[in-house]
Order: sequence, then C-alpha cells, then structure tokens
Amino acid sequence: MVDLMKEIGSTTYPGRGIVIGTSEDGKYAVCAYFIMGRSENSRNRVFVKEGEGIRTEAFDPSKMEDPSLIIYAPVRVRGNSTIVTNGDQTDTIYELMQAGQSFEESLRTREFEPDAPNYTPRISGIMNVADGKYDFALSILKSNHGDPSTCHRFTYTYDGPKAGEGYFIHTYMGDGNPLPSFEGEPTQVNITGDIDTFTDNVWQALNADNKVSLFTRYIEIATGNKETRIINKNARKD
Repeated sequence: MVDLMKEIGSTTYPGRGIVIGTSEDGKYAVCAYFIMGRSENSRNRVFVKEGEGIRTEAFDPSKMEDPSLIIYAPVRVRGNSTIVTNGDQTDTIYELMQAGQSFEESLRTREFEPDAPNYTPRISGIMNVADGKYDFALSILKSNHGDPSTCHRFTYTYDGPKAGEGYFIHTYMGDGNPLPSFEGEPTQVNITGDIDTFTDNVWQALNADNKVSLFTRYIEIATGNKETRIINKNARKD
C-alpha cells in the first residue's frame, strides 16, 4: 500500500483519476474523481450536481471550443450502485445495466477515446452498497501501447474491501507528448480522514497548475446515506 497523496502528487499530470475504497473506520464506501487540464478548453470546466450524480459544464461558455470528450456526466446513481467514469461511458454503463448487462459487459461496447495520438484510456468504476454490504470494481479500456487497432480491456473487482484501503487508477502515467497511458493494476492506496479531510488532502495533492475539479463521496455502508463534496478551481460567485 502506498500513500495516496504522495501517489497523486508524484506527477504533474495524472490526467483524470478515480479512487475507490473504504474509510479508516470501515463505516463508509469512499470515492474520489478528479479532472485536470493542460489546454484552455480542458481547464474551462466545473463540476455541477445533477440528480444524485454530477456533470461537467463549461465555466465560461463563450470560451468553449470543443465539448466532445470533456462535457459528460462523470457520476450517475442506479439503485444501490454509484457509477463513476471519465467520459460518456457513464451513460453506456447505466443504460446497458438497466437492460440487464453487467458492468464489464457494458464496457465491451466501448473503447479508448479517439483523441490521437494520446488515445486516452477510458477509466470507470462502480460501487455497490446494499444491505450493509459493499463491493466495487474498476475498469480501464486502452490502446495497445499507442496502437489504436487493438483495444485492451481490464476489469478489477474487489469484494469485502478492507477498512482504510483503496485503489487508484488514472489515465496517464505522467506528462508527455503523446501522453503515456496508465499501466498495470490499480494502485493500492491508503484512505484516511473524514470526508472533509480526505477531500482537502486530495485537492492539495493535485498539481496546482493543472487541477480543474474534484468530486468526493462517502456512502454509509449500513444505511446507504451519502455525503458529497465538490471543489472547482473555477469557483463561481453564484
């Protein structure tokens, strides 16, 4: 297990990242999702609440150049399941699970993003909290080491996750041109503090120049009650 904050801060540009795990006291299912940006278009975003989930929105609509791949619903809730992803595959997972397919099956209909030469991986997670029980899964869809002719799909499932333990997956190994895709299994990391401490620590660990927005959620495993925090670098006055 590695220190989550050190891992997040180990590179200036991990891209978009998902952390899922369990609080130190074992009472909460924990999730974090962050977005970063290098271009003005990518940085011109905020998270806003939408139902039980969130969506991205242009901070300044007049400066929005291309909404594709950056405007989507990162988080949606389906019954006892919270879905979090870095793209519009959130909707794919939600809709195909509604039709009876599994999390993994739904992602077989998608692949990495068509943003050559980066071919940004699609990362996704799902948290299932019901009847006092909790499990989660993480997925990544990526090109074959930059070759877009093949899509590699990996799904990692975690039953009975331990208190104070989580897993972190992100889109890039670091900054570069093209951006190098995430490699290996999700990183085992520690989960510490209540939701406010956890949120503040993750936000502070992200690179100050490139961070854009952060979403965190603590779900009480016994009851399913949710607490959510959102931080946007582009804070709105309203």
